[in-house]
Amino acid sequence: MTTSTQSTVLQVMQDRKSVRIYDDSHTISNEVLTKLLSDATTAPSSSNLQPWRFIVFNNKASQQELRTIAYNQEQVETASAVIAIIGNRDMHKRVERIYNQNVTEGHLSEAQRDMMIENTTKAYTAASDAARTQIATFDTGLIAMQIMLLAKDQGLDTVAMGGFDKAKFHERYELADYEFPAVLLSIGKAAGEAYGSSRIPVEELVTFK
Repeated sequence: MTTSTQSTVLQVMQDRKSVRIYDDSHTISNEVLTKLLSDATTAPSSSNLQPWRFIVFNNKASQQELRTIAYNQEQVETASAVIAIIGNRDMHKRVERIYNQNVTEGHLSEAQRDMMIENTTKAYTAASDAARTQIATFDTGLIAMQIMLLAKDQGLDTVAMGGFDKAKFHERYELADYEFPAVLLSIGKAAGEAYGSSRIPVEELVTFK
């Protein structure tokens, strides 16, 4: 069965654009940003290991410094905030905490928890650093998209930035050896129209078997 009714989710997806010109007088409170990030953590992740944390830059001094690491991109300074999503390639080391919480919240039985802890620990310990980094990178992409859609739903705009000096970021913000900066997200109130963008026809991209 199909329907011609356009859902709110689809409308938000279509309205979201990559915005690089922001009203630099517009501010977003810590409470609003924290709630947005909390909602975004409903994103799926491999084995539910949630390999992410966030550094939020939301004062002009810190944003100006970050701009020097982000190849002088103007929106890093003029947006209301920049959210850095930090990936964790050792995400399996907190498996017990996560699955114990699942039991407490009634999502798993103790027997299910024990089996999943054993299987997850075995699989991720055997995986290479490169493989775990790839998994964490994929998962941070999932939560980045949720952040951008949630922001748009609140009347805010965003742009994702992968172009920044990741080595300098890692050093300056003292990330752990097992962490890496995955992406920067500018968020704020648009002060100009975003460029439209074309899409390759889906007929060229899909194969049914």
